[in-house]
Amino acid sequence: MARAKRGVDRERRMSLGEHLVELRRRLIISALAIVVGMVAGYLLSDWVWDALRVPMEQVAQHHHASINYTNITQAFDLKMRIAFTVGLVISAPVWLYQIWAFIVPGLNRKEKQYGFGFFFAAVPLFFAGCAAGWYVWPHIVELMVGFASPEDSVFLTASDYLDFVLKLIVVVGIAFVLPVFLVLLNFAGILQGVSILKSWRVAILTITLFTAIATPAADIVSMFLLAIPMVLLYLTAALIAILHDRRAARRNDAMTAEYAS
Repeated sequence: MARAKRGVDRERRMSLGEHLVELRRRLIISALAIVVGMVAGYLLSDWVWDALRVPMEQVAQHHHASINYTNITQAFDLKMRIAFTVGLVISAPVWLYQIWAFIVPGLNRKEKQYGFGFFFAAVPLFFAGCAAGWYVWPHIVELMVGFASPEDSVFLTASDYLDFVLKLIVVVGIAFVLPVFLVLLNFAGILQGVSILKSWRVAILTITLFTAIATPAADIVSMFLLAIPMVLLYLTAALIAILHDRRAARRNDAMTAEYAS
């Protein structure tokens, strides 16, 4: 028992150098996981690119539209970008765990048990966010390109088209995970639940601006499809953090009363 307590004390008193070493180790593990995922991503790159071309093929039915390569190496660069993004998504459970593992040394055993539940929530939320981005982007492409007159030609650079689509998918996935990290910061004692709840106006404004930028101004439906679940996730994170703070306060009061007696 005493040995376990000393271990916890040492874990809480890590020096800055030890934190940096731990951070480097977590980053290396995450990078290796992404590289392994990139191998699978490269094998899937042709299928992914065929799926990403579908909206432009539909636009081509009404316009002279095509995706173009502007230099010799752009086709290879495109496959590598797809491979990296797919690798980032596939390896999400690994690098999300590494982020969690870097934060948890400051938590006690019971808090770690609760925190593991939120870690396992982060992975499906990330995939759900990516799925939401995947659902929304074809409508965005068709809507924005649809403003061109039927007599005009639409020629899009392959790299620009790919960057727009992949960044939207990944960014929305990360946005869905942010409430989980708010809870983790609360468990680590860095952020209070009341502070999260008091910032709801700023949070809703930020979410609205984010979804407005991620979706075209004319596509209000897609904007709300992204904004509503993000707001609900934020409010859920605030509620969980407040309940945790109250539980922690009751535990501290009980310990204080016990020592006083």
